[in-house]
Amino acid sequence: MSDKTNPGNFFEDFKLDQEIRHATPRTVTAGDVALYTALYGPRFPVQSADSFARRLGLRAAPVDDLLAFHIVFGKTVPEISLNAVANLGYAECRWLAPVFAGDTLHTISRVIGLKENSNKKTGVVYVRSQGYKESDELVLDYVRWVMVKKRDESAVITDERVPKLIDHLPADRLRLPMGLNFAQYDWTLAGSRHGWEDYEPGEKIDHVDGMTIEESEHMLATRLYQNTAKVHFDQHRQGQDKLGRRLVYGGHIISLARALSFNGLGNAAFVVAINGGRHVNPTVAGNTIYAWSQVLDKAELDGRTDAGALRIRTVAVKDQPAAGFPDKDSTGKYPDSVVLDLDYWVVMPKREKRRR
Repeated sequence: MSDKTNPGNFFEDFKLDQEIRHATPRTVTAGDVALYTALYGPRFPVQSADSFARRLGLRAAPVDDLLAFHIVFGKTVPEISLNAVANLGYAECRWLAPVFAGDTLHTISRVIGLKENSNKKTGVVYVRSQGYKESDELVLDYVRWVMVKKRDESAVITDERVPKLIDHLPADRLRLPMGLNFAQYDWTLAGSRHGWEDYEPGEKIDHVDGMTIEESEHMLATRLYQNTAKVHFDQHRQGQDKLGRRLVYGGHIISLARALSFNGLGNAAFVVAINGGRHVNPTVAGNTIYAWSQVLDKAELDGRTDAGALRIRTVAVKDQPAAGFPDKDSTGKYPDSVVLDLDYWVVMPKREKRRR
């Protein structure tokens, strides 16, 4: 049998501190942006209109922050998660520079942790992945951990380590696009009148709207990012799994939740960091996604009078409106309806006229 195909890495193939340079570089195009908009319907104005972005000092509308994330993430799948059971979580994720149509992205990962599961059939791989432009400018830096199958259940794993990750990024580590200034922000065209001052820690927002996932859409989205994970595409294979269905890529749920959050967080102009995230329960085609958010914290940004940061927790729910704010119980157990729990920082313009 030919050995020219890539079977993907199994848990015992990973080594601590291993560096992986991922194929294939990807040039982001206006077509990618249009397709992303068609799939999720995001309406955040800075990413929607060149004219709006230029008023704020940018050269054009940047691509959606999560589109850049998914492309950088997708590069890692053939080496990191082709044989994954599930992607488990994210931490220490920062956007460090905007991405524009025409930029070419590539990704480098380092294995920072390994932990075999007690069943000896799988293990958890922790990686720090970094996305770069063709100029080697760093645009994204994040950690994720993924459960990966073992090729040989009898293989002995001796080199293990669980990395220590911070609970959340402090506001002084957040970075805004160079040249950005919200002094000329058009609140009418933005579609929401609520600025940074209008939100308070503890406040909960039901984003009201729902979006049903179609089989063809979630697979099209995942292919857009060149994510080749088998669990998203191969129904013959997945039909033999206990769920019996293709799983929706977790990033697809993140993008749906972000798009839905416009209704209530319409001026959350940029996602600048992800502090932590969990895909709590699986999602399949036919599920309808709703979302609610809670303001966890708000922070001034050093040297900025035009904008502040909000730390947001967004919970995505399947087949259940979010008006009741479904959440984990006192023991930390989530109801089956909750599919995503995401903690992240956004940047929002201020309405007060204190700009210099």
